[in-house]
Amino acid sequence: MAAKKEQAKALDIEVLHEFVTLAKAKLEKGPWDYIAGGSETETTLIRNRLALDSLAFRPRVLRNVEGVSPRARFMGRDLRMPVILAPIGSIEDIVENGAVAPSRAAATFGVVHMLSSVAQPGLEEVARSNTNHKLFQLYVRGDEAWIDDIVARVIAVGYTGLAITVDLDHYGRRERDLAKRYKPTARRAAPSVRQHQERFAWADIERIKARHKIPLILKGIATAEDAAEAVERGIDVVYVSNHGGRQLDQGKGTIQVLPEVVAAVRGRAEVVVDGGIMRGTDIVKAMALGASAVGIGKLQAFAAVAAGEAGVVRMLEILEDEVIRCLGLLGVRSFGELTPRHLEPIAPIPGRLGMAGAFPLLGEGY
Repeated sequence: MAAKKEQAKALDIEVLHEFVTLAKAKLEKGPWDYIAGGSETETTLIRNRLALDSLAFRPRVLRNVEGVSPRARFMGRDLRMPVILAPIGSIEDIVENGAVAPSRAAATFGVVHMLSSVAQPGLEEVARSNTNHKLFQLYVRGDEAWIDDIVARVIAVGYTGLAITVDLDHYGRRERDLAKRYKPTARRAAPSVRQHQERFAWADIERIKARHKIPLILKGIATAEDAAEAVERGIDVVYVSNHGGRQLDQGKGTIQVLPEVVAAVRGRAEVVVDGGIMRGTDIVKAMALGASAVGIGKLQAFAAVAAGEAGVVRMLEILEDEVIRCLGLLGVRSFGELTPRHLEPIAPIPGRLGMAGAFPLLGEGY
């Protein structure tokens, strides 16, 4: 009965900002701020959005754009759209069945789900819910034996790639959470456990790469230098991310970092980017700059809170519609026809900060 209600609610949603409104109405202040907020001044979070809004399109006309397709190929597999539902720690705090809902939605629609290692109900149960292309994201919270056990379990149940988060050497000061004394489930780890992440280094990456036969993704790359080092060490996917502005404050927007990473990688690995991506036009901009796929975190969470699995599927359907229209209006029929020449840097619209850049119709208070 609950699933039917969620599906009916999802089918009634026509625009993406409705997911945001519905999610905020359902959540208490603590969980809402955990999803929507960033660290310290939230400058990095805001810059993620500003950077996207600072890119204008250069459309071409009088092209044959019949049969526009948003399909793409990532990690050797065809996708309906080049989207990864990014890992969300403690998703069980806000969504019934936790990570199962977005994982099933990804399989239903035909995109990739990346499971957080600090999300419930756990890697085996989530794997059973999705026999499609799925990835596992690891926070390092143990020694070599602990890591090897996790990776062996990941491979055994059919995950098609392992993403190691590398921008969590220290936990960001998320002041919205601290001011309310709010702690999501994932943040209740003892300091001694978090020390394993602090000690983690390139030598550990090499050891994992040599020991385990699974494609390796590094999530949290923010410079050309680290991107180049990653591919020199045989990394399969370089994932450009600043943790949605939730870790290091005063950083650059990820879409600003993407071109230097793509140049450093030189086609030797695939490149993923996340950070503030909320619209179909954002996906198109990232792909024009050389991304292989984009990660979607906050919008995924809003859709899952609003209407569960059906909400995430509906969110992807709306994004797909936005992407198709955008590609056609740019004068191309596929992502493969895009180039950086379809974009030009401009000044963003004053006053549209954070969520308002993506959803100006929401008004203030988001």
